[in-house]
Amino acid sequence: MDKKIIQSLSNYPRNMTGYGKDSVHPNWPNKARVAVQFVLNYEEGGENSVLHGDNASETFLSEIIGAKAYEGARHMSMESLYEYGSRAGVWRILRLFEEFDIPITIFAVGLAIARNRELADYLAENDYDFCAHGFRWIDYQFVEEKVERQHIKDCVTILKEFLGKRPEGWYTGRNSPNTRKLVIEEGGFLYDSDAYDDDLPYWASEFDTDKKHLIIPYTLDANDMRFASPQGFNSGDQFFNYLKDSFDALYLEGEASPKMMSVGMHARILGRPGRIMAMRKFLEYITKFDQVWFCTRREIADHWYKNF
Repeated sequence: MDKKIIQSLSNYPRNMTGYGKDSVHPNWPNKARVAVQFVLNYEEGGENSVLHGDNASETFLSEIIGAKAYEGARHMSMESLYEYGSRAGVWRILRLFEEFDIPITIFAVGLAIARNRELADYLAENDYDFCAHGFRWIDYQFVEEKVERQHIKDCVTILKEFLGKRPEGWYTGRNSPNTRKLVIEEGGFLYDSDAYDDDLPYWASEFDTDKKHLIIPYTLDANDMRFASPQGFNSGDQFFNYLKDSFDALYLEGEASPKMMSVGMHARILGRPGRIMAMRKFLEYITKFDQVWFCTRREIADHWYKNF
C-alpha cells in the first residue's frame, strides 16, 4: 500500500476508538449503575418563520411529518403546532417531573425563551439547570462562520438576561463543522452536547488549545423526536418500551461498567396528552431501582471535572 495512503489513515480526524473495550468506570455518586439525565428542548418561537426574517416556514419536528416549506409566507398550521409546546406542553412536562422530584436540564433556544417571559421567570425562580440551545432553532450547517459566531454571543446575552445567569453548557442540535471551535473560542462553557458517540462524557481533543472542554454526549434514539419522524414511534407504548429496554440494558451493564442514559423531550411533542403517559410510566418504573443517579447535565459536568 502507498505510504501516503497509510499516512492519511493515521491522520484521520475522527476518533473511532473512544474508551475502547475496557471503557472507564465513572464512579457515579452513591455507586449508581446508571446516571439518568432528562433534557427538555425548548425551541418554540425560535424556529424558521418569515416573522423571524427567514425565507420560508419551518419543516422540522412537528405533527406534519415531511412538511414542505412555504416560501415567503407564514405556515399557520406549523406555527400553531409549535405554539402548543409553549402554551401547554411545556407546563405538562414540568409538572410531571416536579411531581416525581426528578431534575431535568432545559436546552434553551435564546429567542424562544425571550418570547415566553412567564416561562423564563418560572425557570429562573425555580433555579432550573439550563444549557444554551442556540440563538435560533435552525440548521447551522451552511450558516457563515461569522454569523454563527455572533449567534452564539447573542444566545448567551439573551439567556443571561431572561434566566438570570450565564449558560455553562452548549447544544446547537443542527450544528455546523465550525460549532465546537466557536463554542470553545467564545469560552465560559463547561461542556457541549453536540455529539451522539458515547455513553460516557469525554474530553475534547481535536483542537490545539489550553482550554479544557468536556463533551457530554446526547441522544437522538431515546428521544421523543422519533414521534415526528419516519420509522419512528407511533404510540406511547413504543416510546416507553424503547426507554425501558435502554435503561434495562444499561442497568445490567452497570454492575461492572456504569454508563449514562440521556432522554430527549420536546414541549410540543411529548407535551401532548397522548404521549405524556408513556413518560409517566417510565418514571414510575425507574424510580423503583436503587442504584440510579437522577441528575442534571451540570451535575455530570461537575462530577467529571472533579474526578477525571
